Amino acid sequence: MSRLAGKFEELAKSGRKALIPFITAGDPHPDFTVPMMHAMVKAGVDVIELGVPFSDPMADGPVIQRASERALAHKMSLRRTLAIAMEFRKTDQQTPIVLMGYLNPIEAMTYEGFANAAQRADVDGVLTVDLPPEEAEECTALLKARGIDPIFLLAPNSSDERIKKMDAIGSGYLYYVSLKGVTGAGHLNTADVEAKLQQIRANTRLPVGIGFGVKDAETAKTLAALGDGVVVGSALISKIEGNLDDFERAKSEIIALLASMREAMDTLPEIR
Repeated sequence: MSRLAGKFEELAKSGRKALIPFITAGDPHPDFTVPMMHAMVKAGVDVIELGVPFSDPMADGPVIQRASERALAHKMSLRRTLAIAMEFRKTDQQTPIVLMGYLNPIEAMTYEGFANAAQRADVDGVLTVDLPPEEAEECTALLKARGIDPIFLLAPNSSDERIKKMDAIGSGYLYYVSLKGVTGAGHLNTADVEAKLQQIRANTRLPVGIGFGVKDAETAKTLAALGDGVVVGSALISKIEGNLDDFERAKSEIIALLASMREAMDTLPEIR
């Protein structure tokens, strides 16, 4: 059983939901990322999505785009992101790490070269935003052969057929994009999310994490009641962007937000 599958099974048994933060590797500085990851674990997160900086992050809003720009200014790359994951693993063998990024750097490394490097870094999952399931079988086979979960994005307009396709070739969890548009945008309609989750549940056996538009503890609690996990990214990176002259304050504000989300999510009734 993979770390991700084990984590979601453990959470389900305890009636809790996964808190999944996203940060961009190397933002605001490469030395910030590993200590931030460890601090987030202490704050109660369950899985870490580690963003691979990319020059054209088309699914991301301006907050995460600027995070990539700051990281790229420090010469961050896919290989250096994997090195960060490897450094984190030296003292944390339990927390699942999911790399989230775009296809171009993976293709530059080759699918097999990337799969081997991700295995060496002890990465647990890979979410490639612009690799649709219809074109992913070669890459997913290489990842699965190395015990790495390929994770796919579900959109508000995903059909039953597409959900079943992602269920068939994906593993770990599915990431439901709860808003149309880019990260950090829009206003959540929880009734729409609830209706979509019913459709998704009917077509997959995998846990479902809900992201895009998660800004505070109340939103996290609301979405946790609907899915198996909540993904928060732009709200965290905004804390970094607001404290570029004080990294420790940025870390403190991120931890405070995550702790408030964890507390709110844990007040949900347990589901056995």
